[in-house]
Amino acid sequence: MSGVPPAGGSPSGTPDVVVVDELMAAPRLRREVQRTLGRSLHVRHLDAGSCNGCDWEIAALLNPYHDLQRLGIDIVASPRHADLLLVTGIMTRNLELAALRTYEAMPEPRLVVAVGACAISGGVFAGTYAGRDGIGEVLPVDVFVPGCPPRPEALIQGLLLAVGRMPAFAAGRPPSGPAAADGGAS
Repeated sequence: MSGVPPAGGSPSGTPDVVVVDELMAAPRLRREVQRTLGRSLHVRHLDAGSCNGCDWEIAALLNPYHDLQRLGIDIVASPRHADLLLVTGIMTRNLELAALRTYEAMPEPRLVVAVGACAISGGVFAGTYAGRDGIGEVLPVDVFVPGCPPRPEALIQGLLLAVGRMPAFAAGRPPSGPAAADGGAS
């Protein structure tokens, strides 16, 4: 696909890979979300052709044990309201255009997090005719969260790493996403 956006990632232009160095990154994530955005982080999940293993772990982030919403993170239905695109799966060729349109519909600044071995490299499906060898061939990936599937703690660490890449909240900056519609309260 010729319309591949430039690679994201660290200042050197390469994506970060999550290494779970602390199991309780949650309190730190809440502080970083508030400091960076001044509101909730809005995440859009995109299944680009997964076996649903990673999707179950993402769903586990919403259970009472991990409770992602207490950290100031909301899963949103529309990419127009999202700050971060959380992608699972191998990126099937049938979903390439839809994934690119989803990414382009997101307001700036926008981040992409590749979740799981399939999203990173194609996993056991690498080299097949029906899919790409990872989502990085279609979207600019900022953070890789390895695993098959990655644990919820690794997902939290990946979100923390991604939030650290966003420009800090500026008091004079108008709110974006759903906050813009309700006057900035989120």
